[in-house]
Order: sequence, then C-alpha cells, then structure tokens
Amino acid sequence: MSSETIIRRYRTADQDAVTDLWSRASRQAHPFIEGEGEGERARVLREEHLVRAENWVAEREGRVVGLLGLLDGHRRHSAGSGTQIGGLLVAPEAQGCGIGRQLVEHAAALRGALCVEVFEENERAHRFYRSLGFMQWSYRTDEETGHPLIALEREAPLRSVSWLHLREGRLLSVRTRGNDTFYLPGGKYEPGETAREALSRELSEELGLLVPAEQLSEAFVIHDVAHGKNGRRLHMTCFTGGPQDIAPEPGREIAEYAWFDRQEARDRCAPAHSQVVDRLIAQGKMPG
Repeated sequence: MSSETIIRRYRTADQDAVTDLWSRASRQAHPFIEGEGEGERARVLREEHLVRAENWVAEREGRVVGLLGLLDGHRRHSAGSGTQIGGLLVAPEAQGCGIGRQLVEHAAALRGALCVEVFEENERAHRFYRSLGFMQWSYRTDEETGHPLIALEREAPLRSVSWLHLREGRLLSVRTRGNDTFYLPGGKYEPGETAREALSRELSEELGLLVPAEQLSEAFVIHDVAHGKNGRRLHMTCFTGGPQDIAPEPGREIAEYAWFDRQEARDRCAPAHSQVVDRLIAQGKMPG
C-alpha cells in the first residue's frame, strides 16, 4: 500500500470496520489466547474501549486500517509515567507499511511520554516497540487470560524546529562548536513559544537572519532518534519560507554553515537529515 495515511479521531460510524480490524489483527497477534477476537472480548471492545478510551484510526484510500486507543491515568492497569497505549492494531493486509509507527508517533505528539503492555508471547510486538525506543520496566500476569504481560515505556520525544533552505538543490546545514556533525538550522522551543516563533528566534541567534514567524510555512514532521541523546526520540517540525537570498553570520555556538547535496548530507549530518533529504527528493526539490 503506497497511498497517504490519514490519522483522525474515531467516529461511531467506524465501529463495524474497527471491530472487524481488531478481531482479525488480535487473533493474528494473540493465537495463544482462547476466544481472542470474538465473544466477550469483542463485546468489551465495542461497549467499553470504543466508548471510554480516546481512540484514533488510521485510514488509507477511505478504509480504516489501524486503531490506536489511549487510556487516561485512572484506567491504567500499569504504573508507567506516561499515557498508556491501551490498544494498537493494524489490519493484517496493511502491516509493514509504517502505519503502527505513525500511530505511536501521533500518540507521542499528543501526550509525550508513553507506556504500553504487551503479552510476553507476542514477540513481534516486543521488537516493534523496542525499535521505537521503548524500554521494559515491569512484568505481571494478566488476571483475565492468565498470560504474562510485559510493560514498556518511552520518555517524551525531544521537540524541535528546523528550517529547510535550498540553494541550487543543496540543503543548508550548520555545525556547532566542538562537534563534527551538521544539523539543520533551528533548535528547541522556549516556554510559551509557538513552533514558528521558536524557529524565527533560532535563525536570528544562530545565523543572524531575520525571518518573521508569519513567513514560515510548515512542510512536514520528522520522527527519528535524536543524535547524541542515548536513543531518545526526536519530533522535528520542518518549515520553509523566508528570504531566499541570504548571507548568514554565524553566532552563538555555530562554528560554520554549508549547503550539502544528497550524499554530503547523509555522510556529514545527523540521522534525521536522511529522512529530510528523502522527502525533498520525493518532492523534486533535491536531485536524487
């Protein structure tokens, strides 16, 4: 499946599609649980989880192909520090397309720190969550099924903003003093700032550029591992806009700036650059 994924709030009209998805995906994930995906467990889904949880669906080509349920602190069985993912399921025919990852990052963008419980026998789920930076922190037996559950958690992602400035198909990047790696211009938010305000300030501090916040347009969001942060995840909002003819003047901690082509960016820049470059190539803004 190659079409765009839309993540939106669950609606009552989605109940039949979501129940069918949940039944098929849960039977596939939990073949060791008798009656999974049917009977009483299906009733609980319809009458409790879909009513009381904060539910989101992933949709492709008009079809619901993923379900994310978030539980508030009063309904959690586990004691993790973050919002609990009460359910994350992807239709069997849509698995392997990144939908589960998109749903998890959507949850992180909404709530920050996350926790989740998975059955010990569900090794695929363990691998999936570990690949997204979740760490195991507790273990218990599920009272309803008698099967062991492993709890995992992930701290809130680092939230940052960056500027996409291209010159003849090459991407502007900056290097801080004492560091060999290049990053996109930008940085972290300060209290009370919007994303555009944060980026406008960072461009002034880093490169002496006056780029009014209202001239910035959101391009896309990148989710990756934050460079040099011990595996912590990164939520980076990328913007375009502002002047095209610029004469940067490195300030604050910036040692130098440069415009890189595809290969240079991948060789010399932080991991998130690769995703940015791939997006820009797909949009025809950088040569492949």
